[in-house]
Amino acid sequence: MFKLRISKSVIVYVSIFTFLVLTYGLVFQYLMRTYESKNYDFITAIYWVIVSMTTVGYGDIYFNSSMGHLFSIVVALSGVMMIFAMLFPLVVTPWLEQTIKKELPAKVQAALRDHIIICGYNQLVETLITELDEYGIPFVVIDENEKNIAQLIKRKIICVHGDAADENVLLNSNILSAKMLIANQSDEKNASIILTAKELCNIKVIALVENIARSGYLKYAGADQVISPKTLFGTYIGRKAIDPLTDHLAGATRFFENLSIVELPIYPRSVLIGKKLKEARIRAQTGANIVGLWTGGILSLNPQPEDAIKENSILLAVGTEIQLEALKKMTR
Repeated sequence: MFKLRISKSVIVYVSIFTFLVLTYGLVFQYLMRTYESKNYDFITAIYWVIVSMTTVGYGDIYFNSSMGHLFSIVVALSGVMMIFAMLFPLVVTPWLEQTIKKELPAKVQAALRDHIIICGYNQLVETLITELDEYGIPFVVIDENEKNIAQLIKRKIICVHGDAADENVLLNSNILSAKMLIANQSDEKNASIILTAKELCNIKVIALVENIARSGYLKYAGADQVISPKTLFGTYIGRKAIDPLTDHLAGATRFFENLSIVELPIYPRSVLIGKKLKEARIRAQTGANIVGLWTGGILSLNPQPEDAIKENSILLAVGTEIQLEALKKMTR
């Protein structure tokens, strides 16, 4: 589809340009004979038209009459229009876009097996990537955003550029030999990804849902497990009064081997209260990663280093059971 549109654009552009050059060449000969009493062959006429349209203007051939000057203006302006209004948007820009897309990875190596396919890149996935790297678990990230793919390539992270709901994209990600697929896009997009994946093979699928009311919809589509980061925060609010009395890690949701996601409320006199995330050095001290922060009724699934931890905050953390236990001690 894209290649066909580009070829038609080139044909249209070349046809218009050729028509103008030939027409202007004939008009140039007529005006020179009529108003300048000069005879130029058609090759010279084409030479003058090209020089004038490209605004090079060598000055070796020119009109002295008013009619000739008016014609020269028309030729020059139409040349500018052809170059800037048509050449770049119709030919150059699409060609550059197509060239860039060709350089983006469209397929993983056939040797990649028993890996995790992550559909959609964001802050939560960034933390997941860190954990997977530490445990040596192979994975591939599928994303449609060219900037995201470019960043992943720079970091030498295996990735595929394309629509994760596309059958060919999933096949190029070696879904038939993969261990698990994580759908991490909009609820509607996740449903399409799940349906396509389940048609190809019986792979385990985990879906991250934006609206918990649609969890049944995604399960019906074929998701083996549905996780809602937003509603996970709410499950801890009701347990906040009794949770400090327990020693085990309650409410943790395991979404694949050794890694869990859990909400940890901040209690009075916690060492974290009043500190910014960068000052708390949670990852350095516990190994766990903070992927969400609920403060003052506002939920952020992309917490920044400058965000402050308050007494009423709730942390959404990802890590192993030992890492999360260590973090829980800091929240008390």
